[in-house]
Amino acid sequence: MRNVYLDYSATTPVKDEVLKEMIPYFTEKFGNPSSLYDKGLEAKDAVTHAREQVAALINAEPREVFFTAGGTEADNSAVFGVCDKLKDKGNHIITTKIEHHAMLHSCAFLEKQGYEVTYLDIDKDGRVDLEQLKNSITDKTILISVMMINNEIGTLQPIKEIAEIAKEHKIIFHTDAVQALGNVPIDVKELGVDLMSMSSHKIYGPKGEGALFIRKGLRISNYLHGGAQESGKRAGTENLTGIVGFGKAAELARINFDEHVKHCSSLRDYLVERILNEIPDTVLNGTMDGRHPGNANITFKYIEGESILLLLNQFGISVSTGSACSSKSLEPSHVLTALGVPVEMIHGTVRFTVGDFTTREDIDYVVDSLKNIVTRLRELSPINEKKGW
Repeated sequence: MRNVYLDYSATTPVKDEVLKEMIPYFTEKFGNPSSLYDKGLEAKDAVTHAREQVAALINAEPREVFFTAGGTEADNSAVFGVCDKLKDKGNHIITTKIEHHAMLHSCAFLEKQGYEVTYLDIDKDGRVDLEQLKNSITDKTILISVMMINNEIGTLQPIKEIAEIAKEHKIIFHTDAVQALGNVPIDVKELGVDLMSMSSHKIYGPKGEGALFIRKGLRISNYLHGGAQESGKRAGTENLTGIVGFGKAAELARINFDEHVKHCSSLRDYLVERILNEIPDTVLNGTMDGRHPGNANITFKYIEGESILLLLNQFGISVSTGSACSSKSLEPSHVLTALGVPVEMIHGTVRFTVGDFTTREDIDYVVDSLKNIVTRLRELSPINEKKGW
C-alpha cells in the first residue's frame, strides 16, 4: 500500500541533513553550553552558530533570537512577558478570533486575571479588518498579537500594515510565525514586528525546539525563572541537539526557499484543481491569494470530515480535519466558525498540506482515493443536495 503524508502543517519529518548535524551532539559533543571547559565551550559555539542560522532566515541580529521549547512557549513568553512588564501601563490586549490555541488560551487565562481582550473578526478570505483594529485601540492597549499565517486555512495576514498601526500608537506587536517560517519571505526589520514566535518541527527540524524573536531594545519580563541561559531571558539547560537541528533546518529553509515554495504551491494548486473539478459539492475555504504555499482546506458537503480522514488512513493517506493541536476536540473549528462557515459544513472539512517530499503521483493517488471515498460516504449519508441538511 502506498503511504502519502499530507499533513505538513501538523509536523514535518526531520531532513537527513538535519539529523546528520544533530547526531554528534547526542554522543561525543554532549557538553553543557554553560560549562567553561572545552566540551562546554564546544556546545556553546554550536548554540551560537544555530542562533546565527535562525537569525539569517528572518534577517534578525543573532542577539535578538532566544531559543524556547517550541512555538507554544514562545507565544506564552511573549504575551505573559509583555503583560507583566506593562501591567502598570494598561490591561488591554488585541488579538484575533482565529489565533492558535497557544494564544487564545493564554488570553482566556489573562481575562480571568482582570485583563481585557478584544478578538478581531476576519473577512471572507480570513483576513483581519484593519479599521476594526484601529477602532479597538484604547489608551490601555499594551499588546497586539496577530498570527502571520493561519494554521487551518493558510491565510497570510497584512503583518507590515498591522505593525505600522501598532508603532503609530506605541503598542507592542507580536506575531505567531510558526506556520509562516520557511513558507513566506520574513524580514523582521522590514515588517517592523517587535516579537515573533517560531518552531523547528514545521521546517523539517526536530520537535521540542522553537524560538522567540525579541526586537533589540525591547524589554519584557521572563516567562521561566532559574538559570541565566539565553542571556538571562530563558532559564533551563539548553536543548543542545534540538537547537543544532533547528539551526540546520533554518539554514536549509533559507537556501532552498524559492524551490520549496515553487514545489509546494504547484502541487497544492494541482490538488485543489482536481478536487474542485472532479468531486462535486466541494468548497475551498480561504483565498488562494496570499496563502501558505502548501495549504488546501476543503469542505466536502453532506459528509463528515472525520469519516473521510479515517477512510483515507486505510489507504495509507495522512490528512487532518483541522489543527493537529485540537484534532481530538469535538468542538467545530473556531477558525472556520469565524470565517462564517455553517457548522454542518465545518464538520465536513479536511485540511491537506503538501511538503518537500510530496510528489505529483502522491496527489493523483490521494484524489483518486478521495473520489471513491466521498462517493461511498455520500451514498450512505442521510443528507444530500436534494434532501438538504
